Amino acid sequence: MKAPQSVPSAPSVPSAQSVPAVAVSRRPPPSDPDLVERPGPAVPGWLAVLVGLTALAGAATALWRARPLNSAQLPPWQWAALAGCAVVAVVAFGGLTRGRTGSAWVLSLFGRYRGTVRRTGLAWVSPFVLRRRIDVRLRHWRSEPIAVVDAEGSALRVVVLVVWSVRDTARALFSVDDHLGYLREQVEAAAARVLSQLPADAFRGDAPTLRNAEAVGDALTRMLAAECRPVGIAVFSAQPTRIEYAPEVAAAMQRRQIAALDAKHRDSVLTGVIDAVDDTVTRLTTRGLVELDDFERQALVKDLTVAFYTRRGGPAPQNQE
Repeated sequence: MKAPQSVPSAPSVPSAQSVPAVAVSRRPPPSDPDLVERPGPAVPGWLAVLVGLTALAGAATALWRARPLNSAQLPPWQWAALAGCAVVAVVAFGGLTRGRTGSAWVLSLFGRYRGTVRRTGLAWVSPFVLRRRIDVRLRHWRSEPIAVVDAEGSALRVVVLVVWSVRDTARALFSVDDHLGYLREQVEAAAARVLSQLPADAFRGDAPTLRNAEAVGDALTRMLAAECRPVGIAVFSAQPTRIEYAPEVAAAMQRRQIAALDAKHRDSVLTGVIDAVDDTVTRLTTRGLVELDDFERQALVKDLTVAFYTRRGGPAPQNQE
């Protein structure tokens, strides 16, 4: 028999309230209220191309008009005009950039945030600011097996699939050193906190367990979203794809699970046999088919119990006197 998996085998699914709410009650880390994404300075690229071509045309016109004169004979104002046209052309063409769908440019100047450009296609951004491209598409990440323990202290291995995206580019880049590393660390911390609230299996009774993947995923999503919101990351889903016992305890828990299933099977079989024996004896006596004293009734009940229990696949109960 394999180690228990994350898919519950029971026909009934517990409610989403199976995971205690205390798992998400901790206050998330604070965020800088002044560090919020805002539009950065950018203009359409065609306008920058038009300005650059106009500057080049102006410089060419000035040179064409001064062609009879030597360069040394040009007046100062004409040199200034040529230099101005050259600077405008360099700035216009030097600031051209290509905006991609699903990514954004984060602008900063001397270490200060200047805005975010989410424009797609050809755009112009000041060449004097520092540009950093960041992916804002919907992304998913599957964790490596994370070592956690359940409410009973049993060692588990869990794999979590996280669906997320960068919602606030300013906070993602400037409020934390590495937002991807931050997300991975928070996944491990949230998984350890959520999975420690309940046991992996209920060997006795029908108590809530971690086999309710939907409830565990909801609690994990809420906690992870609260922890990642201050750094500009929006978490849409965090679902455990596999929950299993650690290799060092898997064999022992497997034997315990088999014993619990065997005991549950015996109880259900014995309950059915007792009901069948009671129904049979009641029908025989109420219809007047047989008349039994106490000794004969006990003997009949014993024989019927042995017969029914053996037929249903259980070992015959031993006579204990």
